[in-house]
Amino acid sequence: MKRAILAALGLATSLAVPAAAEENIKVGLLLPFSGVYAALGNDIEAGFSVALEQFGSEAGTGFDIVREDTEVKPPVALGKAKKLILQDKVDVMAGVVSSGVLGAVRDMVHGAGVPLIVANAGNDEATGTSCSPYITRMSFSNGQVNRPMGQWMYDQGIRKVYTLAPDYAAGRQMIGGFAETFTAAGGEIVGQDFTPFQKTQDFGPYLAQAKASGADAVYVFYAGGEAISFVKQYDSFGLKADLPLYGSGFLTSPLYVNAEGPAAEGVITALHYVPTLDNAANAAFVAAFEAKTGRLPSEFAVHGYDAARALVEAAKAGARDRASLADALRQVSFDGPRGKLSIDSATNNIVQPVYVYETVAGEGGLTQKVLAELPAEADPANGCEMAPVSN
Repeated sequence: MKRAILAALGLATSLAVPAAAEENIKVGLLLPFSGVYAALGNDIEAGFSVALEQFGSEAGTGFDIVREDTEVKPPVALGKAKKLILQDKVDVMAGVVSSGVLGAVRDMVHGAGVPLIVANAGNDEATGTSCSPYITRMSFSNGQVNRPMGQWMYDQGIRKVYTLAPDYAAGRQMIGGFAETFTAAGGEIVGQDFTPFQKTQDFGPYLAQAKASGADAVYVFYAGGEAISFVKQYDSFGLKADLPLYGSGFLTSPLYVNAEGPAAEGVITALHYVPTLDNAANAAFVAAFEAKTGRLPSEFAVHGYDAARALVEAAKAGARDRASLADALRQVSFDGPRGKLSIDSATNNIVQPVYVYETVAGEGGLTQKVLAELPAEADPANGCEMAPVSN
């Protein structure tokens, strides 16, 4: 507070601030708190808060949080990032839901040397050709959560697949990851469509093509409102019995699966987290999150939770300033709700297990039945040439 007052009076550079005022790590939360992804931002923030309550006392320091709303608009997000870095002088930032927002703030973050913990945005380039020693991803990459399904579906006897996804970078990267491993295993992609992003209301023509393709199954990526519409229309089209539906787990996310209702039953997807995972760390997380919010956590909530846990682990290692925090975050490893997590130092991308699960009816509504745990694998470098952190 004293620093803020001095800065406001224009005296910060001429008067010494007691060391005690600088002990806390200042964290900028850069998330959508309004707009289409507000629910995701709120879940990430809630998870972040739960982790600080659980683990913050281990850090050896406190954390001062400054919240900024990206509105899911890259120009707005860039302005907010500049404010956090130049005006608020944060030591570290966390958040970012949209890949477009991450692309917009990347150069600012890298140039300023401010560590950013990515708590959602999955674009492959962020830990590929656009990687930075200051950007550490604690969520997922688009290819990462889909590649393991190619081999797994082939092993289940599926030989021909029709794919669908929205026509933007994430959709193409998600499907590309699956198609790469499915065809490498010996499978065939018999048809592929990319639907206009956020503009497709009637999936009927695409479903008719899938039905006529001779496929054994359909594999898709859709999320949010598009996922709800797609799952409902797939069911109403009467395809599930003869043409089973598979996909990226965002299709049946716990955040909105109840809005899909019975149409989601029997859909099999893959993701890095579901709240029904059977391990002690997840049991503690689910209980704490449910007590705080009254709802089960989603994959977005666990992103925030593990982002805060990573920050605590970095602080426990003695990191306090921007450079030391960036360096320590790259070395984080712990057992969390998702299982064993680590950061690949070649890309700064998370390494984590991926789970295949079926959406089923439970006593309290729809729930997730885990069918398989697929091994954790580091992403390929994808053009990343990681420079050292500059002190």
